[in-house]
Amino acid sequence: MSRLITPATIESAPEQSQPLLKAVEQQLGVVPNLFKLVAVNPAALEGYLGLSGALNKGLLSVALKEGIALVIAEANGCEYCLSAHTYLGKGLAKLEDAEIIANRKALSKDVKTQQALEFAVEVMQQRGQVSDESVQQVKAAGFSDAEIIEIILHVALNVWTNSINNVAKTEVDFPLVQPF
Repeated sequence: MSRLITPATIESAPEQSQPLLKAVEQQLGVVPNLFKLVAVNPAALEGYLGLSGALNKGLLSVALKEGIALVIAEANGCEYCLSAHTYLGKGLAKLEDAEIIANRKALSKDVKTQQALEFAVEVMQQRGQVSDESVQQVKAAGFSDAEIIEIILHVALNVWTNSINNVAKTEVDFPLVQPF
């Protein structure tokens, strides 16, 4: 059971959040519990949807975005996000089970992806205070400065959702995946 209020329906959410939740429902067919939880604060929901929407137009592949979400969720022990991004990794990004498991460990069959995942974990663990060598390694793997900025934003967004879900103990509404 969630430790924070999670409106059961769109109609029980704050009035300012209702149009945003209806848009989520129209796009996804459902409103996952994370969105309902964040809807308690309309400004937070608007900010989350705005950054997510902007990043969906970014340079990184869907598979890499899901890989970043998986490795950060694993590092933060977030069951909700591990469950959601395993589901999305399979369905949306078409990741194989072995790649999903590898990504959770900052590994990949693709060397470039692995470098991005290792960099993402370091950004999170070091709170951005990464070494010159780490920046050079991710650049040497083929990532542009613009892509590196996008990796950092994905780390920040996923740390944010992991933190909300871990604090709230959001009820998982995807097939459950537990941290290693």
